[in-house]
Amino acid sequence: MRLAIILPAYNEEKAIGKVLAAIPRKFPKISKTEIIVISDGSTDKTAEIARKKKVILIEHDINRGLGGALGTGFAYARKQRYDILLTFDSDGQHNPDDIWPVLKPIVQKKADVVIGSRLRETKGNMPWYRTIGIWGLNLITLVFFWVWTSDSQSGLRAFSKKAIDKIDLQTNKMEVSSEFFYEIGRKGLKLLEVPITSIYTNYSLAKGQKNINAFRIISKMIYRRFFSK
Repeated sequence: MRLAIILPAYNEEKAIGKVLAAIPRKFPKISKTEIIVISDGSTDKTAEIARKKKVILIEHDINRGLGGALGTGFAYARKQRYDILLTFDSDGQHNPDDIWPVLKPIVQKKADVVIGSRLRETKGNMPWYRTIGIWGLNLITLVFFWVWTSDSQSGLRAFSKKAIDKIDLQTNKMEVSSEFFYEIGRKGLKLLEVPITSIYTNYSLAKGQKNINAFRIISKMIYRRFFSK
């Protein structure tokens, strides 16, 4: 089996080098692992650092947003016919040791999509206000898309080839995290969650999702649910 690890990155020169160096390349039953960095219109040294790490680099000319970067990653994975795709944040928020627990149910064909949930167990240092914001978006995701998850905003996810082929991302910004569950529900994909560690630093808090963005996310979710194809 071939694995693609997709890292969307926008101006992550301070973190991406360490993140790429820490990601394992070998996993049980995975014959080949390739890391793909999607530099989403970065204006700093993100692309230069990624290039030196000898990963596959795809660059957007302009900043399209998280959804746009992930859409590019999925399109690339489909074209190259990867068996598994894993998304991983480039700001240092994920523990590389959590990659295999997220991949394992896909490798064992027990799920089509696996979400690494920071809220299944108390592991890490998630601020209380982020916890409240995520639970709020979890409930909103359930209302609009009829799929329950304990961590709709997690960036650590794994997808089988069936899911890679079926998921059709339409949104460009942060609302893509909730859009995944719309696609999971309407495409009949089997979803599992595994607990992962949350790692928050001043840097990742400044770069990550903000609770104030919830209103914009809700409006985009309404559009995706009722007005798009």
